[in-house]
Amino acid sequence: MLKILLLPLSFLYQSITDIRNYIYDKKYRKSFRFNLPVINVGNLTVGGTGKTPHVEYLLELLLNKNYQIGTLSRGYGRKTKGFILADDMATAEKIGDEPLQFYQKYKEKISVSVGEERALAIPYLLYEKPDIQLIILDDAFQHRPVNPSFNILLTDYKRLFYKDFPFPAGRLRESRRGAKRADVVIVTKCKDSISVEEKSEIIRHIHRYTKENLPIFFTNFLYNFPKNTDNDIFDTQKNTILISGIAQPKTFEEYAQKNFNIQKHFIFSDHHFYSKNDIEQFNSYIEKNPNTQILTTEKDFTKLYILKKIFYLPIQVNFLENDEKNEFDKMILESIF
Repeated sequence: MLKILLLPLSFLYQSITDIRNYIYDKKYRKSFRFNLPVINVGNLTVGGTGKTPHVEYLLELLLNKNYQIGTLSRGYGRKTKGFILADDMATAEKIGDEPLQFYQKYKEKISVSVGEERALAIPYLLYEKPDIQLIILDDAFQHRPVNPSFNILLTDYKRLFYKDFPFPAGRLRESRRGAKRADVVIVTKCKDSISVEEKSEIIRHIHRYTKENLPIFFTNFLYNFPKNTDNDIFDTQKNTILISGIAQPKTFEEYAQKNFNIQKHFIFSDHHFYSKNDIEQFNSYIEKNPNTQILTTEKDFTKLYILKKIFYLPIQVNFLENDEKNEFDKMILESIF
């Protein structure tokens, strides 16, 4: 009922975003294209489609080909403004939790930067790091001032964009027609196997909004064994509490409950900055339950590593079919020549 009442506001919101896209599509406002490959990973939905693991998939693929790579994110939730190139003084408050995760994982191999105005930040990044050969944009599908050379659109299997509505009745950032700008669509967080018939149905619906015969791939996540920076061993039988500040914590919780001895889950909003009171709450719980360890997401670990007995759950992107993986990899590599 509430969704129906909110539909007029969604129509208004969609109209505003449609006008904005029309202005860029007709080139009434300038959209910049740069003299090097710029790959964007984004979505139509507010949060939770798995952008960060897919960016890391691209990083692994391209680093194996010895490319000099820069990443550029908005740095959502950070407490700073403007362009910042990450260094060893970087914190989640300074550059955001996801860029900090990229930096901590790949700092010897890539250049990590943040900047709200991506069209201005890219020249800054190239000035600071002139050897960069390609840039990966994190979550810039709606940032029209930059025209990427390759646009990857993600959509969650459980929240397919063609079933959703624009904000506030739904979670879309713009009209479904925005998918027309995609060069490829990846259906993320899929169950382990999908029938040919179901895949065909999903592809058929997606193609109503995209370019003709646009490639569509299906992925899910593989979870690796929990670890931390101290090389401690996670005990699968030990009492464990979960802490998460992500957009869609259900998948994380379901996997942990299935595989570990979970006692409690502290759930926070996406990109939550953990306060002193939060830390005291977690420490108090551990003091009262000394035979307990903590498990969190890799993104949250960048802000919670100071806690004792804490581990994170690494994840990696998995294509449901090997031939899809090979086709996608080939497509990415060809897009940057």
